[in-house]
Amino acid sequence: MAIVRWDPFREMTTLQDQFDRLWRGAAESRRSESWLPAVDVFDTKDAVVLKAELAGMDPADIQIEVEDNVLTIKGERKFEEKVDGERYYRVERRFGAFQRSLALPQGAKADDVSAQYEDDILEVRVPKAETEKPKKIEVKAAKRTVEAKKAEA
Repeated sequence: MAIVRWDPFREMTTLQDQFDRLWRGAAESRRSESWLPAVDVFDTKDAVVLKAELAGMDPADIQIEVEDNVLTIKGERKFEEKVDGERYYRVERRFGAFQRSLALPQGAKADDVSAQYEDDILEVRVPKAETEKPKKIEVKAAKRTVEAKKAEA
């Protein structure tokens, strides 16, 4: 019979591994049920630009909101294709509601947001506020007279 050294943390590690697998499995199943459009966000000289890939969507089904300096895009892609007398072997395109949010940088003009939908790409432009140039403040030295120096001494 082999002598095995008892490790009190081995059971805790095993339990933690089981919880990790449980949560990973739950996250993967949720990911397969919903969809999020691919989004590119980049900065230009004049604006912050967001491009979202929304293939097959009607622009009327897309909503854009700005609240508390957070830009939110919501929408729903509907499954409307009917195949008469046929059956599907595979459906890989995602359908349903989605929501994406982006915190806007400080100085963004949330009131002047514009959006354009072309070739299945939604482009949202958030203009930047003109930055103020730093103001130089001159430091003036107090002039001291000879009499003031003598009085201090």
